[in-house]
This record gives sequence, structure tokens and C-alpha cells, in this order.
Amino acid sequence: MHSTDPKLILISLLVELGVAAAVASSLARAWRFKRLLLRKSRSGADTLLLLALMIFPLVLGVWVRVRVPNFLAADISFEATVIAALILGTGPGMLGGMALALPALAHGEWLALPLNLLVAAIFGAFRRFVDEEDIWLFTPLIDLSIYRWVRRNVRRPHLDRQIMLLALIMVVEFGLTIVAHFYPKYFFELHSDSWAIELLICACAPVVVGIPLKIWNAVRIEQKLEEQGRLLLEARLDALQRQINPHFLFNTLNSISSLIRSRPELAREMIVKLSNILRALLRDREAFVPLEEELAFTDDYLDIEVVRFGEKLRVVKEIAPDTLHLVVPSMLLQPLIENSIKHGLEPRIRGGTVTLRSRLVGGKLLLEVEDDGVGIEPGRDIPSPTSGLVREGFGIGMSNVRERMQVLYGENARVEMVSRPGRGTKVSLLMPLDEQEMILMETPQ
Repeated sequence: MHSTDPKLILISLLVELGVAAAVASSLARAWRFKRLLLRKSRSGADTLLLLALMIFPLVLGVWVRVRVPNFLAADISFEATVIAALILGTGPGMLGGMALALPALAHGEWLALPLNLLVAAIFGAFRRFVDEEDIWLFTPLIDLSIYRWVRRNVRRPHLDRQIMLLALIMVVEFGLTIVAHFYPKYFFELHSDSWAIELLICACAPVVVGIPLKIWNAVRIEQKLEEQGRLLLEARLDALQRQINPHFLFNTLNSISSLIRSRPELAREMIVKLSNILRALLRDREAFVPLEEELAFTDDYLDIEVVRFGEKLRVVKEIAPDTLHLVVPSMLLQPLIENSIKHGLEPRIRGGTVTLRSRLVGGKLLLEVEDDGVGIEPGRDIPSPTSGLVREGFGIGMSNVRERMQVLYGENARVEMVSRPGRGTKVSLLMPLDEQEMILMETPQ
């Protein structure tokens, strides 16, 4: 009946498109399928699992076609074999073709298995002939593909592999319809005595193949964009955390040169501490480090500054012991301390004190850097906690810290600056704790 009824064939072709789109979309939302599909190199077990996820729903479709009269569109075994061979290769494509042929073999359609294996061999060979991107860029919009091919070849004639794939699918589909026409009991494929319907069947096949490729390629592109965004974020954070004021290096080297003759031991100690700072800046660092390690880095910086300023600079630490193991963005405190010394204490003749504090507040970590320096001059605007902007004259310290906090935590963090002219400035950083840290803190010791 299905070989001569045009209405049934047309309805079946439309439903085939829906089946292909539904299965491809469902798989694209599955985390395991996406992970296996996007993996650059797969083990044999990964390939088999990906093939099973891809083929199993369509094997059920062949079984439904065999069991349910006149429900022909559930069987897209040809297109599924083509997709498996194009994406995974000849061997997996043949395994998929064999799986798709099992319900048909049980129904007495003996030609299903050899023809599925032949299809897998043809398109597996085509896969070796082209680049991977040529397959993923294959579009189900046949008229658009032909239009682009004509335009490209008018300007510069060349062999277009996507058009080759389009033609190959249609030619193989036409061959299968001929087999189904002469051996309807031993092989199933939609076919018709009308040449117009037959042409439509052949034209529909590449669309059914192209729909899953188009959907899964969108997933690939999205993954690539996310990966590029992640790499850009890492580069941005790396650039921010490696920033160091050149004036600090210049002043430190000047201080070392003046101490070489008078106090050589102290000069050597400063060189060691400066080398520790530069080593930390130049080596590959994690985005997060324990607060204890971050404080050790700032100690080297402060020790150098204490030598430079002498008794004019005092350092006070009020660090809660239960915060030392908590992770914080690396090199977060040094820019704030540098700001306090440069803009708060250095202009003050008698110097002053830099105070570092840490404590837990409402399940979040609060870090504070406070100085009793000159503060911000009257009439100068203090950056708002949500503006993300720092007015000229505050240096790169606040802008650096605010941008890193925004990148790492988004709206879950808060950066505040409070300044009183002539009495000092305090910068507060409030950041969420990692879930694992919360568990460790709540676990009885």
C-alpha cells in the first residue's frame, strides 16, 4: 500500500522530518550525549555508548513500523545509518546499521542488513574523504545549498563536498527505492510509481540527515563559544592578577641600592622578598588560593614597604583563625594595600597604620583593608559599590579588585569603600564561600 498511495507517502515524509527533529533535540538536551559528542578523542567504549544513544530510539522506530500498520515514518534507518557513519566512521556506522536491521530481519526483510552495511560503508568512506567541518556544516536546506553552490562556482568553479554529500544521499536513496520497488517483501523503503513522488522521497532524505547535524552543530558552536569565553575570562583574570605598579618596583630597587653599602644584610633580605613577589607574579597561579597563602604573599610586599618607610608605616592584622583555610582570589589584597599606602599614608608626613581584617559574616567571608591616612579629599566622589567605576586618582587598585570580584562572583559579592577626609579609608570585600567550605565548617570537629 505504501508504494502506491501518494497521500500516505507525503504524510510519512512530513512525519519523518518531525521524528528526526524530535530525536535530535532530545539527545541535544542530554548531558551525557553532549559530553560524548563534543569530546575530541573518544575511547572505544565512548564511541559505542554514543552510538547506542543515537541509534536506540530509532531502532524502536523500526520496530513500531513493523508492528503498526501504515505507520511508516517511524523508520528512518537509512538516514540514521548515514548519520552514524558520517559522525563516527565506518565501523560504528555498520554496527548501527546492524542494530537498525534487527527488527526488519525479524519481520522477514532479509535485505535490510546487507543494504544497511553497504550504506555505512559508502558514507564511512565519504567521511574519510572530507574534513569534519564539511560534515557538520551540511545544511538540510537543499535549495539554499544548490543556490550557494551555483554562486560560488560561477565565480570560481571547484568541487563542493557538501553538494557531493547532498547528491550522494539522494543517489543512494534512489537506489534503495528501486530495491524496495522490486523486492517489497524483503526490504522496506518508501517508493512510488510516480516520478514526482519518487523525486520528493529522494529530496527528503538529505533533509532528514541534515536536521540532526544542524541541531548538534549548534550545540558544538555553543560549546566552542563557551570554551572561548572561558579562555578569555582566564586570560583576563591572569592579566588582572599580574598587574603591579611599576613605581613600586622603581622605589624598591632604589631602596635596595641605598642599603647595599650601609645595611647589606637588609638589602639582601629585600632582594629575596622582591624576588618572591616577582616569582609569584610570573608563575602560573590558580585563580583561587587559601587566605593563608594570600597573606604570606602580602607579607613580603609589606615587609618591603616597612623597610622603605621605616617607623612611619605600621601594619596590624586582625585575622580570624577560622578564615585562614578559606579560598580567595589570588593577589586580591596587594592592590588594596598598595592603594592605602600610596594614596592614604604616603602623603601624610607622620605615616600611619594599615590594618588587615578577616572574619565570617552570615556565611560569607569579609575582608577589610583600612588605613588611617589622609582619606579622600572633600568634594571627590567615592565609587559606589555597584558602579564598577573608579574615578581618576584612585589608581588601578580598586578597579582591578572590583573587576575581578565581578568576573568571579557576579552579584554574589560586594565591594565597598568608605572614606573620611583626614581620618582614613576602609575597603570591604564580602564574598560567598565555596559549598565544600560550608560543609567543612558545619561538620563537627
